[in-house]
Amino acid sequence: MGATSSEQQQTVVASAITEISHIATLPEITLKIIELVEDTGSTAQDLHKIISNDPALCSRILKVVNSAFYGLPRQIGSINRAIVLLGLNAVKNIAIAASLTKLFRGGELCTRFSAKSLWIHSIATAACSKLVCDELKLSLADEAFLGGLIHDIGIMVEVQAMRHELLQVFEEMSFDDDGVPTTDMREIERRLVGADHEAFGAGLCEAWKFPKSFTFVTRHHHDPNQLPETDRVLTSIVYVADRMVASCDYGFRIDLQSLDYDPEVLDKLGLSAEQLQSVKDKLPEAFEEIEATFG
Repeated sequence: MGATSSEQQQTVVASAITEISHIATLPEITLKIIELVEDTGSTAQDLHKIISNDPALCSRILKVVNSAFYGLPRQIGSINRAIVLLGLNAVKNIAIAASLTKLFRGGELCTRFSAKSLWIHSIATAACSKLVCDELKLSLADEAFLGGLIHDIGIMVEVQAMRHELLQVFEEMSFDDDGVPTTDMREIERRLVGADHEAFGAGLCEAWKFPKSFTFVTRHHHDPNQLPETDRVLTSIVYVADRMVASCDYGFRIDLQSLDYDPEVLDKLGLSAEQLQSVKDKLPEAFEEIEATFG
């Protein structure tokens, strides 16, 4: 295909997202929730009214909020209480996360890739991103969780709309004896598909009218330093989590040749080697909890 310019990539991405309306359209209720929370005039009561219309979503949100992963001191029995305790933004992010789980369903594309492997990687990255946030005492835990969950969602766009080309990407890649990629997946994607999974993910976030920060995460989770410093924190957190999760063998890792952290990213986050180890130690338990909640 050979499309490499920014304009050509945008055309390929737009075409794929138009083609896959069944993945590019979030449930209507989730779109309403995003719209409502982005409106500064909205109240907790407005959000409660929307969520209450969908009992299944209600129960999924309460399951997440009451999971050990959230660690709240007592069980929460109503969406109203969840909104009061966690805030509109947190409940919005949990609602989106709960709506996304079914998008990662699908079989094995080839021996190197299955949707299940990507789902495992995605929920582990979500759990790890929240842990990094907690370690740094940043009030971004819910954004970080959702950012980690969706960072590779562009691959699912390719699975749906460019299946044959994506299969060619995996066929062309080469690996060492330990299964570590020795070729750059993103470079091969740009050559064979016309755009890489980061571009597809960012295009999907725009189609869904997600806040800009999630477009940054999907577009730059391999290279957060490409973003202006003021927009970099969330993407940098997901960058670190993505690599840590891959080093611990949680599912898909084919898009990462090296698992080394860029020292500049760690420095800007203020994340020490001790803190990294602390997150790594907590990851297995956090992954188990979130897998049980979202699985």
